[in-house]
Amino acid sequence: MTDPPDVVRTDTQFEIRIGDEVAFAEYRLQPGVIVFPHTVVPEAFAGQGVGGRLVQAGLAYAKEQGLLVKPTCSFFHAYIAKRPELHDLVHPSMRDGLKA
Repeated sequence: MTDPPDVVRTDTQFEIRIGDEVAFAEYRLQPGVIVFPHTVVPEAFAGQGVGGRLVQAGLAYAKEQGLLVKPTCSFFHAYIAKRPELHDLVHPSMRDGLKA
């Protein structure tokens, strides 16, 4: 069994490439904030935890850089909403929407 490919950060997205397929989470930097507007995980990656790895990489980067997160992407939002320990990373303007 081979190790899964690493998540790579570019200027606009976090991505995982396997062959010709790319799963990615777009991001935009604003002063003190990182916005995650869109995530795409091709069917070829289904059930492999690729989306979760993209979210984890994005949140780790936000934490390292001292940025608050605006999860406008529904995938990021759902991932964070299920994990109350991550709610403090979210920009205060979006925290109320995280409560179940």
